[in-house]
Amino acid sequence: MFEGLQEKLSKAFKALSGKGKITEKNIKEAIKMVKLSLLEADVNYKVVKEFIAEVTEKATGEEVLKSLTPDQMFIKILRDELIRVMGEKSQLSLVHSPSYVMMVGLQGSGKTTSAAKLANLLKKKGKKPFLVAADTYRPAAIDQLITLGKKIDVPVFCGDRKNPVKIVREAIKEVKDSGYNVVIFDTAGRLHIDDEMMNELEEIKDILNPDEILMVVDAMAGQDAVNSAKIFNERLDVTGYVVTKMDGDARGGVILSIRYITNKPIKFIGVGEKIEDIEEFHPERIASRILGLGDVLSLIEKAEQELDKDKMQKLGKKMLNAEFTLEDFQEQLKEIKKLGSLSKIVEMLPGSPKVDVNQSEKELKVIEAIINSMTPEERRNPKILNASRKKRIAKGSGTSVQEVNKLLKNYEEMKKMMKIFKKGKLPFNLKGFKI
Repeated sequence: MFEGLQEKLSKAFKALSGKGKITEKNIKEAIKMVKLSLLEADVNYKVVKEFIAEVTEKATGEEVLKSLTPDQMFIKILRDELIRVMGEKSQLSLVHSPSYVMMVGLQGSGKTTSAAKLANLLKKKGKKPFLVAADTYRPAAIDQLITLGKKIDVPVFCGDRKNPVKIVREAIKEVKDSGYNVVIFDTAGRLHIDDEMMNELEEIKDILNPDEILMVVDAMAGQDAVNSAKIFNERLDVTGYVVTKMDGDARGGVILSIRYITNKPIKFIGVGEKIEDIEEFHPERIASRILGLGDVLSLIEKAEQELDKDKMQKLGKKMLNAEFTLEDFQEQLKEIKKLGSLSKIVEMLPGSPKVDVNQSEKELKVIEAIINSMTPEERRNPKILNASRKKRIAKGSGTSVQEVNKLLKNYEEMKKMMKIFKKGKLPFNLKGFKI
């Protein structure tokens, strides 16, 4: 999402790096580049104006001008200001039992999916969530939530499927003394804001007195999303925002504008289409990603949540002992896929090189297809693969015999490497090694 912004900001950093002496003129040139980068990223003009004023004041001070590493000082100032604009991390405030969470927003923002994603996240944290399908206007919204609820094993209440207010009232009775401690209400959306929708939402708010009113906004909608967020906040006094489609090619303006315009925090971000693809919003981590500094903490957290630790330890031990098979490699690929796409992983790594992620993804899919086309015996003992077997595997995986041979060659090379590493020696010639 922040790729374009990263590239433009890196030019500003290069304008300062490697210079023996930094002048106020150099700083102002870099700041001008930052300003243009933010405006092109669709950040609200008022936000850009205040942001640049703060950065200018701090960056033209003696501390930066006389610093031995002015480019790094400049990056630190930018990071601190980005965090300030986005606000501090804000957690859900679930005071009552059961706690009521009201999801609001326009159609197409991902509201229904976000309700289910949030239920899944809370369930993983030990809560007992309950979903209420009160969006009776969008065709299939109720059925969509029921399907998602089954997927995560969370009950969904839909009442008569006709009257949102009636559904909400009946849901309150349904959950009373049920043991469910967080009730998430998927309320009605519209393609555009209108009084009928807002009046209905205000009535539901009065009935529920919810712990949280979360508005779901689409990062791809740019300043339209920010304007909608402002109106919803004025009418409903929302407690926070869920920004969806953070994995898309939006320019980042919503993330950097919404807190300033509404004075309400972003609490969650949607980072993909899968039910697990929702994260708590950490301004400092997003600031680091915008500046190309990576987000290792989020990657570690994701790994801790998704990966099977025992399985990964066993695979690691097998690799070091050069005992791993193609069956083990297949298991390793399955585990890595739990972390998301290769592009998501790469963008979280600081200083990650510019690689053709799409090409790497294709290569991984080819490897997976080839291994999947083997029998269990062939995966455990690739030495039995003769010409006819390789031909069958190539046909079954939609690849060529040459690609099968390439995989087997790289596999054998990796085993040799592991034996060398175990002996504590590093081979001199690593040129061309790839798997």
